[in-house]
Amino acid sequence: MSIRPVRRIVTSKPTMEGAGVKLRRAFGFGDTSEFDPFLLLDDFRNERPDDYRAGFPWHPHRGIETITYVLAGSVEHGDSLGNRGKLEAGDVQWMTAGRGILHQEMPQGDPVGRMHGFQLWANLPSSLKMTAPRYQDIKAPEIPEIVEDDGTRVRVVCGDFLGKRGPVEGVAADPRYLDVGVPPGRRKTLPVELERHAFAYVFEGSGSFRAASQPFGVLTEKTDGGGETLSREQTGNRSLVLFDSGDEVAVQAGEQGIRFLLVSGKPIEEPVAWYGPIVMNTKAELQQAFDELHAGTFIR
Repeated sequence: MSIRPVRRIVTSKPTMEGAGVKLRRAFGFGDTSEFDPFLLLDDFRNERPDDYRAGFPWHPHRGIETITYVLAGSVEHGDSLGNRGKLEAGDVQWMTAGRGILHQEMPQGDPVGRMHGFQLWANLPSSLKMTAPRYQDIKAPEIPEIVEDDGTRVRVVCGDFLGKRGPVEGVAADPRYLDVGVPPGRRKTLPVELERHAFAYVFEGSGSFRAASQPFGVLTEKTDGGGETLSREQTGNRSLVLFDSGDEVAVQAGEQGIRFLLVSGKPIEEPVAWYGPIVMNTKAELQQAFDELHAGTFIR
């Protein structure tokens, strides 16, 4: 077994999307080949309703899948095919845009105004770019949770993990999407197949993601994030960790524990032509999609 070294650690950057929603973007747009088959990850966490309630009014998608995972508050959605629904805390929606859909997503806070969730975009291979749209709406109780003897908790949204399989099925990139919580001071290794690209996104606590040849140390230096003293080797809240090759990920939880998304998938390795919410393989396909939008023939 080989522990995956850390290739890069970045902090998600503030940005604005939709009708004025303030969020943090971990990665997206530009060259995302290191994350293939994934294209974008947004962290829409906020405690000020004015920063998110304008939402994401009607907009198109083609050629991708969007994965929305809600931790606090709710998201109401609707689309041009007449689908309507509401995602609440712990729920997941996996939307295959395929050949095209118009939809909207309107976030609402919990009783004290908190809104927290993630949206991940996964690419579709050329053979499935024009497939029929579909939704997989998953309620929180349907997502299996593994609780290990050391207190580690893993929610399995998609893919197989330790004998449990997540409820999302039939996704082209065969991804694994895990919500992992490791208690304070615990060291954990998690399997990730060698052929997959993999990343972690830390959203609570802190910890160290290290290769086997790099020991977990205790060099401390004060930071201004989250009120915790981190070591120089630790990764904190809102940090994206991109892994290099290997078949395991190792994490050492900090003094407050750590919670993170661990996402991996098989690269599609196809050309990407991308503008906004539409992702195709060639510029000609991209132009065709926008021509259809302007002509009113986008929805088939």
